Amino acid sequence: MTAGPDEGAGRPADARGHAPADAPAGKRWYFEDFHPGQEIDLGERTVTEAEILDFARAFDPQSFHVDAGAAQASPYGGLIASGWHTCSMMMRMVVDGLLNAADGMGSPGLDGVRWLQPVRPGDTLRVRYLTRQVKASASKPDRGVVWSTWTATNQHGDQVCTVDGIGLYGRRPNREH
Repeated sequence: MTAGPDEGAGRPADARGHAPADAPAGKRWYFEDFHPGQEIDLGERTVTEAEILDFARAFDPQSFHVDAGAAQASPYGGLIASGWHTCSMMMRMVVDGLLNAADGMGSPGLDGVRWLQPVRPGDTLRVRYLTRQVKASASKPDRGVVWSTWTATNQHGDQVCTVDGIGLYGRRPNREH
């Protein structure tokens, strides 16, 4: 990461025990630590067939997500993850790699989601967070807004999903006015 976060909350490893490559331990991120053009590597995770099936059975039971035979006969030629599963994995990586160590205040929503390539069992996804724009709030001086793009690529370097997000972050305490 290119900004200088403050000491404070540690950055936990993700659900599989992996911390992002550029995740300094013991740092806390505030609005002032984000700047346009900043890219944060949030690490990687490998997607299993069992995860794809479990998610799809619970939330998106289309045949090409839950039935290997039907998926083989589909336009995708095999089992693929739900796009919502891909977004959920990305969100987990954003939380583990950034938000758990940030003074995050939630989000008013997303500007866009694009599923560009299917995610298949065995794919290894790498997620990067690109800060596009920052703006201190004029009406609420304790926070600012960060517009970002999260990009997931597979092990071949192909983009599989992008999310254009908006995040609210607390301003650094005791900053000069």
